Amino acid sequence: MPRPKSLTPDQIATAAMSVLDRDGLDGLSMRALAQELGMGTMSLYRYVSDRDQVEELVVDLVLGAVDLNVARGTPAKRLGVLADRVRVAVSGHPAVVPLLLTHRHSSPSSRRWGEAVLTVLTEAGLTGKRRVIAFRAVLAHVFGALQVAHFGPLSGPGTAALAELPPEEFPLLAETAARARTVAPEEEFRKGFEILVRGLGLS
Repeated sequence: MPRPKSLTPDQIATAAMSVLDRDGLDGLSMRALAQELGMGTMSLYRYVSDRDQVEELVVDLVLGAVDLNVARGTPAKRLGVLADRVRVAVSGHPAVVPLLLTHRHSSPSSRRWGEAVLTVLTEAGLTGKRRVIAFRAVLAHVFGALQVAHFGPLSGPGTAALAELPPEEFPLLAETAARARTVAPEEEFRKGFEILVRGLGLS
């Protein structure tokens, strides 16, 4: 395939996403991306400086798919929609999960999502340190829950192992793990977020 005369950041990000979806995070390299684009590895450096920049583009591409327009409703409902849309966008590309926290600050799409969340918090009356803490709590749940679900899903072997612990020694842990295996990822995410917003005093 002939080398393209020019490449846009979106084209590079889309190609990198294809590599990630097919080969996982370990499979993403400048050489693999160049092959996906049908060009030489050295030619790729005309457009991106290194893999780190490629990862930034991928994170921005994924988060750019998040619709920030939310219908009027309670602050809790609006925040829940914004949070869940991130989960949905990321769920289709699990290999991106480890990159989210690393490149969140450099992603314009992430910053726009953060501004939308802060707008809801501000309109709910949160200012100053209270808004800072609330915003960080939202970030911790959204990105943290995605990390936990990726590296230790409730349906995975870790939960199964905990469910088999001796009940005489770990009665609550064993029982909770047994029940946890029946909880779907989306339910875990949404119900956890509902607990969070109630704790923040939002309704």
